[in-house]
Amino acid sequence: MGEASTGLLAGLRIIECATFVAGPSGCMALGQMGADVIRVDPIGGAADFNRWPLSPHTGASLYWASLNKGKRSVAVDLRSPEGRELVIGLATAPGSDAGVVVDNNVGRPWLSYEALSSRRADIIQVHIQGHSDGRPAVDYTVNPEVGVPWLTGPVEAEGPVNHVLPAWDLLTGMTMTTGLLAALRRRDRSGEGAYLQLALADVALAGVANLGWFAEAAERGEDRPRIGNHLYGSFGVDFATRDGHRVMVVALTDRQWYALRSVTKTEAVFGALENALGIDLTLEADRYIYRETITAILRPWFATRTFEEVQRELEAAHVLWGKFRTMTEAVEDFRQDTRPSVLTEVAQPGVGTMVSAKSPLRLDADYVATGHAPALGEHTDQVLAEVLGLSQPELGRLHDAGIIV
Repeated sequence: MGEASTGLLAGLRIIECATFVAGPSGCMALGQMGADVIRVDPIGGAADFNRWPLSPHTGASLYWASLNKGKRSVAVDLRSPEGRELVIGLATAPGSDAGVVVDNNVGRPWLSYEALSSRRADIIQVHIQGHSDGRPAVDYTVNPEVGVPWLTGPVEAEGPVNHVLPAWDLLTGMTMTTGLLAALRRRDRSGEGAYLQLALADVALAGVANLGWFAEAAERGEDRPRIGNHLYGSFGVDFATRDGHRVMVVALTDRQWYALRSVTKTEAVFGALENALGIDLTLEADRYIYRETITAILRPWFATRTFEEVQRELEAAHVLWGKFRTMTEAVEDFRQDTRPSVLTEVAQPGVGTMVSAKSPLRLDADYVATGHAPALGEHTDQVLAEVLGLSQPELGRLHDAGIIV
């Protein structure tokens, strides 16, 4: 078994033949819950093996080290019939906790559901795609297609602003885990396998639609305006402190709105504004409509205080707020904070000590420890011997023939 030999999914074996973010992130989440995730790659690594970001000290991929934590790694010559047969054997190996495959492969009919299910009828396969019709796509091409870049960025921006975070990839990974676990439940109850297909573009379209954004555009007949850091439909925006920090303040509820007015001593000002304009700022819609006026009234309170003063007073008043931090600041805060954290540091071979993350799911209130990522092909012999029963002479022959490393 891999490093995650205990946990909610202990005993479950998943064969991962996926690259980049969606599949690997979903499988990593399953591994952090105890599943034995075996990642299968071609000899020399797949397209994401040396993906940025890279360690400035060793040149190793921090991406690979971060998204493959706790997995086992098998490297096989996927172009050879014998190498393919090894992968098929891993995917279709017997056992109630085996026969689960996640892939995003294109043009590999030997790894199709039809081919695998002919060897194991109850196999569960989740196939991740770009578009549902098979066309390729990645997060950074899908996001423009759903219209989000025209809402992102400063008001004065003339063109679309695509996002940096591959949010649809990550959401696809989590949707994959949901489908996989649902299929496992059905198989446990009925013995029936499943072939699930999940398109990145569909996840993005569904995500935007489920927020009501497409319905709004259809009914209004026009696009929502770009509003920068303002919160759409309520009040929320960033403010600068006297010493140059920035904070995001949000008032979604009446209680949060009253807390913000109270701490800034602006009750009378906003009361007069309501009377003068005939509005009710306890309503989210009115707070949004008059957001610029509200912001102008509140801005001096933040501008005359240091960040420490703002932090102390906002927290005492139970205002909903957050600090804008750079990533280096977030890392420094993590290292100085003694409270339990989802962030951790692991000793990663080829990199050294690196900042990593545990699963955000806490079991009995505790974060579960996480491991490091494997070297490419590190567990090839171990997995093939354990799952397929190959002997040392057989493994030696495969090595000599260049089928495995």
